[in-house]
Amino acid sequence: MTKKEIVKKISEDIGLTQLKTKDIVQRTLDAIIHTLVSEGRIELRNFGVFEVKQRAPRKARNPRTGDKVFVPSKNVVTFKPGKEMEELVRKMNPENLPLLEEDSDADEEGNGPVETATESRAESPAGADALD
Repeated sequence: MTKKEIVKKISEDIGLTQLKTKDIVQRTLDAIIHTLVSEGRIELRNFGVFEVKQRAPRKARNPRTGDKVFVPSKNVVTFKPGKEMEELVRKMNPENLPLLEEDSDADEEGNGPVETATESRAESPAGADALD
């Protein structure tokens, strides 16, 4: 959904023109941004909390060249959804959502890659000792 679609929906719901509704929506978003910049945190009850946090500097690798590069610290915006949003999203039918990764190697419970029995034996040095 885009901002334009949100404006259209709200204007239909409350009977304001799309122009006035767009101004209200934009001013709301501007107020959120201004508050984050000036105070670093904004809590919207029954919605969630936006917060500015500093990401630590780190070493990374350039995927094209493989060279190690230094990535300096930077400010990022985090969002923690409120209880109501969290519960409603949890109840959604997962079949209607796009997958984050096409080929997921996670097990049924989302605990990470599934390791087959042959993979674990092949990597195990104990299996090699048993042949001696």
